[in-house]
Amino acid sequence: MIRWRDPRVPLTIAAGTGAVGLVAALLSGASAVIVGLVAGVVAAALAAASLFTTLLRGTDRRRAPAWRWLAGGSVTWLVGVGVRPLADGTPFAVTFADLVVLVGTAMLTVGTGLSATRPARRRALLRDLADSYVCAASLFVIGWVLLLGPAYRQADDAGTFAATIAPPLLCLILACAVGPAVVPVRRSAWPAGLAALAVLAAITAAETATALARVNGDTPSPIGMWPVPVAFLVLAVIPWRSRTARAQDPEDEEEPSVGHTASSLIAAVPLILVVVATAVLLFRVLGGRVQGLVGVLALVSASVVGVLVVRLFVTLVESGRMRRLVDLGERQLQDLAESTGDVVFLCDQDGVVREIGEGVEITYGYRPDELVGGTIFDYIHPEDVPGIQVALRAMSLDEDPVEGPGTCMISCRVRASDGTWRPTESVATRHVRGEELLLVTTRDVSDQEALRNQVAHLTFHDGITGLPNRAYFEERTREVLARPGASSAVVVFLDLDGFTAVNDSVGHASGDYLLGQAARRLRAAVRADDTLARWGGDEFAVLLEAGVDAQTAVDLAEWLVRTVSSEPFRVADRDIALTASVGVAFAEDDVSSADLIRNADVAMARAKDLGGRRVEVFAAHMHADVVRRLELAADLQRALLENQFVIEYQPVVDLATSRVTAVEALVRWWRGSTFVPPEQFLGPAEDTGLIVPLSEWILRESCREVAAWRASSWDIGLSLNLSARQIMAPRFVETVESALTESGLPPGALTLEVIEEMLVEDADETITRLSELRRLGVRLAIDDFGTGYASLAFLRQLPVDMIKIDPSFVSGLGRDETLTLLTRTIVRLGHDLGLVVVAEGIERPEQLALLREMGCTRGQGFLVARPMAARGIDGLMSTTLSSLHSGV
Repeated sequence: MIRWRDPRVPLTIAAGTGAVGLVAALLSGASAVIVGLVAGVVAAALAAASLFTTLLRGTDRRRAPAWRWLAGGSVTWLVGVGVRPLADGTPFAVTFADLVVLVGTAMLTVGTGLSATRPARRRALLRDLADSYVCAASLFVIGWVLLLGPAYRQADDAGTFAATIAPPLLCLILACAVGPAVVPVRRSAWPAGLAALAVLAAITAAETATALARVNGDTPSPIGMWPVPVAFLVLAVIPWRSRTARAQDPEDEEEPSVGHTASSLIAAVPLILVVVATAVLLFRVLGGRVQGLVGVLALVSASVVGVLVVRLFVTLVESGRMRRLVDLGERQLQDLAESTGDVVFLCDQDGVVREIGEGVEITYGYRPDELVGGTIFDYIHPEDVPGIQVALRAMSLDEDPVEGPGTCMISCRVRASDGTWRPTESVATRHVRGEELLLVTTRDVSDQEALRNQVAHLTFHDGITGLPNRAYFEERTREVLARPGASSAVVVFLDLDGFTAVNDSVGHASGDYLLGQAARRLRAAVRADDTLARWGGDEFAVLLEAGVDAQTAVDLAEWLVRTVSSEPFRVADRDIALTASVGVAFAEDDVSSADLIRNADVAMARAKDLGGRRVEVFAAHMHADVVRRLELAADLQRALLENQFVIEYQPVVDLATSRVTAVEALVRWWRGSTFVPPEQFLGPAEDTGLIVPLSEWILRESCREVAAWRASSWDIGLSLNLSARQIMAPRFVETVESALTESGLPPGALTLEVIEEMLVEDADETITRLSELRRLGVRLAIDDFGTGYASLAFLRQLPVDMIKIDPSFVSGLGRDETLTLLTRTIVRLGHDLGLVVVAEGIERPEQLALLREMGCTRGQGFLVARPMAARGIDGLMSTTLSSLHSGV
């Protein structure tokens, strides 16, 4: 096919040809034909221009081949029609212009077929060819009886007549050849195909009118010329319509369906034409006007009958094949369903079983013949029947089962032959076989249902104790508080004191066994209507619903404490005694479930902090204290990062010579311009573990500072307090050794102080760590000596160098004879053991005098010197404490 790079070239040729034809027509004087010819030329030119413009823009590449053939065919047909007035004067029956018109018609036919191409299958191709021939033959019979037959009888030469009507016959054949391929298609190209097919039909009509005019020697009828411009104008509009549709929804490639009824009518077009042709022929035969028609009509009729017989045979063969495929598919579907344990059956809209597979006996214990003829509702749980009936009625309301078969999912309980109700899931689909039935596939989901129930139980229950878990307790609390009058609900939290030691001593498996015993005890202690849950770890929670007063709730909490501690738990062939800490929180009108649970947890933590084995009722200040501690912990971490801590040093003097022998490093925190006392932040730092990095910083900074003083020929030592977390921290000894090495401070110049409580808790590990420090050469001291109960016992095990008398003893010197006697005893004990004795908290001159009289070697306090920054120590080191002597 010729492809024009510039659409103006073919359009110029077409316009010039049309002008020549117009001049020739004007010279002939046929005004009606002139107007029709001009209209056809202009419409064809517009169609060609529209199609070429679409091609140049490239907006529809998928349909470009169809547009190209249609545009070329329009131009070619336009040229043929344009030169036809010049060629009519020739002595030939078929002119060169007629051949150009036929070529254009053939090109339009190709474009029509490409605009709506369907997948080519052999059977579909044979069916389309048969339908094309039947349509062409029927239209030929109708045309011969009504138009061509009378003209044939008036013709002088049969050969000339045949040559004259050949072009319209060829046009008819071309139109009918693509018609079956275009009409049933439902793609987005369907309008273009129909418009192109309308152009072919209009050309066929125009060519028929032209041929009859030539046979009769008359001017062509204007009626036969006017469909052509109309059809070409429609074809010109189609590309623009397609472009607009794509711009609105580029993803929508499918046109709405024409419907099952319309499809059936389209498929019946060949038969309708046969019926019309037969009726016209019978009308002529009954009217006695069949002269000259018998031969042609007999030949055409015989060929149509033969094609119809072949078409019918092919249809019957294909129908039989489709039926076998349907039967095979149904058998395979049934076999597949039964191989997976599903039950497949057919029933009507009333639920009467028509057919059922053998799998029903394996799954439910019924023989198929027991169920056929009965209704499915006899075996469905009565509570599920109404819903299934509604679903079946909804499916029966579908008016077009072929176009859109109804399908629904059904879940119900089915009674098995042993009387048990089995949960099932079914899929019902409309199935047409002579009558409308339902194809139902049913699956027994008892195992899946049991698994879902098990998963749900595990989701909301604890696997160790069998009690409801935290998620269940939270949801239950929300439900209870959402009820009217739920302000009397109470939440009780319980923690097993000392349970961590159980896991460490006998293992986690035995610990889990102990939790199971505790859960059974608690379950027996609470009321049947109360919700007992394992909150997590060694914590349990109890929800007391409406109808409980405050005293009853507290009594129950105390009863729970007694229940846990009443007798030991037997675990791993040993008795383990535990106690419990319990917190109680009462619901209020504006409290949420989360806040209520939190309050009980805070109260329980308060009971544990107070030593355990007690009940605490939540008060508002408890939560405020917790919030403050959390905020303080966050501020502590920020202070470490921002270097908000400073170190002050309190001198330790030799009471005999007033010489400064050491300094004790004390940490101070300035939060902005606000001083935070140590007693407010050291406890939270210990609880959160921040005491470890803080103490390491103090160690390194103070070692560096004291090492610098010693480098200036000042013989001075350093004392530091140790925390329990610091001693138990990993690589604690290595950290101390590293700080000494980096600063250059001799190990003997460093004294690390521990309080008596540290020697009691985790005694073995603590003594091991401190002994390692002693081997490094670091000196050890017991701080606040005399306030504990284990000091004397551990003095034998731990190589202590120093004891420091607690300020509570020193404060009573000269005022309290008992404290004075105890202080004297401690000083004498230290001397007898060869230890350095340091008195802390010296604030009055009489205290200093008594300590000197007792023989106490060293002391510190506000009377001696207050804590000061490093630069204050520089001045203190170069002078003696003359004011101290004068005060004595």
